[in-house]
Amino acid sequence: MLVHASFRLNGKAYDRNALEKAAQQWRKDSNEEIQGLGCFITDWLSDDDHIAIHTSGSTGKPKEIQMPKTAMCASAVRTAVFFKTSEGTSALLCLPIRYIAGKMMLIRALVLGWHLDIIPPKTKLHIERKYDFTAIIPLQAKVSFDVLWQFKTVLIGGAPIASNLRQRIGKKYNHCIETYGMTETLTHVATRVVREPVLPFRAMPGIGISTDKNGCLIIDVPQLPLSPISTQDIVKLEDNNAFTLLGRRDWVINSGGVKIFPEVLEKIIAPYIAFPFIFTGVADAALGEKLVLLVEAATSEKEAIMAIAQQHLGANKHHVPKAVFCATALCYTPTGKLDRLASRKMALDV
Repeated sequence: MLVHASFRLNGKAYDRNALEKAAQQWRKDSNEEIQGLGCFITDWLSDDDHIAIHTSGSTGKPKEIQMPKTAMCASAVRTAVFFKTSEGTSALLCLPIRYIAGKMMLIRALVLGWHLDIIPPKTKLHIERKYDFTAIIPLQAKVSFDVLWQFKTVLIGGAPIASNLRQRIGKKYNHCIETYGMTETLTHVATRVVREPVLPFRAMPGIGISTDKNGCLIIDVPQLPLSPISTQDIVKLEDNNAFTLLGRRDWVINSGGVKIFPEVLEKIIAPYIAFPFIFTGVADAALGEKLVLLVEAATSEKEAIMAIAQQHLGANKHHVPKAVFCATALCYTPTGKLDRLASRKMALDV
């Protein structure tokens, strides 16, 4: 693959040969992130037509897939057209290179001729200049809220945005864009401005959306050999190009024949509970599954939390948890998402 003549990495210009040599040196570095950068650039510049990437489980069990480099280039161009960027765009990579979001930021710079700075992928962003473009996770947006003004466009994805954070961003910034996508779609294929009330996701131009018999989203992505992509995300189609995300099919709780979407309930009471929490289901002799609320809080908070749930969810008796379980700490994924299965197993021993 060619390296765009305008490409800059941490302020330095590289042609293909210079970048290959630098990547070989980076692969020997003791820092894991720098090693990963060197390995990925080496793979990108190789004669192979495909790159091996690993899915996170959005469409099923995590797996390795061989992604055509041409599809990755097409994704980069789609981003450039949609967000009206051009060569020389200044961008910041502050996500791990081992994940698709980090990889695609680098590919955009290589293919489009962006000026990319890379910093350690830490939660708190320490930056000394303004940038045109960056992509971050919600936890970074929360901890680094006061520096978001230093970017022209901020993409936020990888995990749900908490209601209180969404409200803060919506009141102060209008350049923060929530994205929907996954490894299989090479990151974002739908977007919405971060604001309250929540807007539906709208598919990017050229992206087709539909649902299967279970109400799960199907995505048609041009130039992607895996397309159409069947997800495990249950959605409500608002029109031919927009959808509201209801929740993961994996997490749906069937309680006495009633299907309960935990993510929907979590959004309702998130403004009123100051602790990390999830709704989940546990086995019940009468109902099959019963709805419970798992909270990262002291046991002394249990009654107050149940009162909040009853107050704001009581309009539908099926949405009121049968019990509240308090845990010292819930489990999280490397990208900052609450790990539902691990948290449930750890706290409830099921």
